[in-house]
Amino acid sequence: MRRGEMTEETSGAAVSSPAIAADKQKRMKIIFIVYIIAALDVTWMFLQFSVTPYLAKKLGFDTLWFGYLQTTVGVIQLIGGPMFGRFGDLFGARAALTLSCAATSVFFVLLAIADNPVLLFIHKIPTIVMHVIPACQMVVTDLSEPEKRADSLAKLGLCFGIGMIAGSTLGGQLNTHYGEKFTACVGAAGSAVSVLLVLNFIPKSTKAEASRSNTKSENQDKKIFSLGDITRLMKFPGVMRIFLIKIVAGLPSGIFQVMFSIIALEFFKLQPQQNGYLMAYFGIIQMVVQGGVIGRLTSRYAEKSLLLLSIGVAACVGLAQAYMQNVFQFCITVTPMIFSLSVFNVITDTMLTKSVPSSDTGTMLGLCASVQSLVRTIGPTIGGFLYMKYGVSSIGIIQFFVNIIVFFYLLYRRLRKSEKTRE
Repeated sequence: MRRGEMTEETSGAAVSSPAIAADKQKRMKIIFIVYIIAALDVTWMFLQFSVTPYLAKKLGFDTLWFGYLQTTVGVIQLIGGPMFGRFGDLFGARAALTLSCAATSVFFVLLAIADNPVLLFIHKIPTIVMHVIPACQMVVTDLSEPEKRADSLAKLGLCFGIGMIAGSTLGGQLNTHYGEKFTACVGAAGSAVSVLLVLNFIPKSTKAEASRSNTKSENQDKKIFSLGDITRLMKFPGVMRIFLIKIVAGLPSGIFQVMFSIIALEFFKLQPQQNGYLMAYFGIIQMVVQGGVIGRLTSRYAEKSLLLLSIGVAACVGLAQAYMQNVFQFCITVTPMIFSLSVFNVITDTMLTKSVPSSDTGTMLGLCASVQSLVRTIGPTIGGFLYMKYGVSSIGIIQFFVNIIVFFYLLYRRLRKSEKTRE
């Protein structure tokens, strides 16, 4: 009897092993397609950056009204981020990705036909569900193993670098030779291709079978626009603390990013071509850091240690930026700046998605995306005030002090826990 049982177990293991390998290979294929979709989306996003400012200038926008236009996007995405994440949890990552890519295509169509200031504002409305990167993060989070999640999410940053370089180059060439409308039409067609990729290669549901069966009946009673269902995630252990750290420590560096176009133009006196080279430099460094560095770090060191490291480096970057005088000195700070930003964003996203049930990872990623929208909403106002009143150095000094305070707070908590463990 025991021999029979052993034979059945052996044959079962033999059957399950190829099945597990096939399932793993299928997951990796889906994740690879997601990386392609993410790279395409970032390409169209940077292609749009080569259209909107010039079109706005032609339509009579000054710096103030262009700032209002950017703030409008921030407010819309700030509202839409958590709701979009909830939509992904309720209806699946494929539905979320399809909606987001389709909205991006509509966004570019409206941009192509925008011939007055009102239409330029109207074309921003689809951005409420234009969250392709968070939707890609949903799929990667669902399909990757927990211990490899940080590395898998970091690879999306590699796609961001590729899209940054491709989109900036393509957008500049198309806009120069064919004009804003044609460039916007290329973005619309490209986003339509992304929709086809999603429908053909992304499964209807990417969450684990257990998670689907446990939450199916619950999800039927939940609403996308329920504030309670969104904010309840903050009650899980450690979530509120990490989320606040993500906002507080990330805000100063986010303000610098929002203000960079003005800093490059007025402080560094860069020409458009020189600014394009600098953006390409950013993209290359980001590709190296997110594609080759973060994965190795996450496999060797604990997430809390890497979070502490990223905040410490961000404080040093802020201090360096407070004393920089030219673009060469800034280029020296770019590598540690991108390193700290990349590690900080990946680690906080990973820690937050691990702190909530798998059925709520989409909502949490939507909340994480809303932090970036918050920066885009209040960043121009705060950054503009600091820049006009106290100069570029003030932004760096604030980044240094904010991050160094958060650094010592986390270090104190860590030392305190280690003492309790010894006792």
